[in-house]
Amino acid sequence: MKTTLNPLAAALAMGIAWALGLFVMTLIAVQTGFMGNFLHLIEDVYPWYVVSSKGAFIGLIWGFMDGFVGTYILVWLYNFFVKKLK
Repeated sequence: MKTTLNPLAAALAMGIAWALGLFVMTLIAVQTGFMGNFLHLIEDVYPWYVVSSKGAFIGLIWGFMDGFVGTYILVWLYNFFVKKLK
């Protein structure tokens, strides 16, 4: 029996996880400089995001949207192929 996944539940979970992860990583980088190189790459991807306290909140929003949309599309495609390959 092949199982499908709930795209909304998966997207919410990943959106929240990536948003919180980016938020915490940014705050750590502001205080210590750790992970700065990685976060400077993220600056090139998310408009208005910078490694700063304000940027942590902008990253929270972008991280949620990115994680949500990307995961929703991935799970939708997974379910599509599960149904096609039955």
